[in-house]
Amino acid sequence: MLTMYSTSWCGYCHRLRSQLDREGIGYVVVDIEQDLAAAEYVMSVNGGNQTVPTLRFDDGTALTNPSIVDVRKHLAARAQS
Repeated sequence: MLTMYSTSWCGYCHRLRSQLDREGIGYVVVDIEQDLAAAEYVMSVNGGNQTVPTLRFDDGTALTNPSIVDVRKHLAARAQS
């Protein structure tokens, strides 16, 4: 399952959530403004920036502000590994 790091006001996050829903891709949302550890993780994979949406995959890899096409490609590549 994916973890989406987000904020309540992020338009890109809302768009990606609706696309994931439409594709039937499961995920959980963590608000980095409510969870300090989540904010620290996001900064650790984004050069110190709190860039959202940041997705973390089960294998520990991450994508920052991906398109739904990027997400599908990443999931397909992980499935082939």
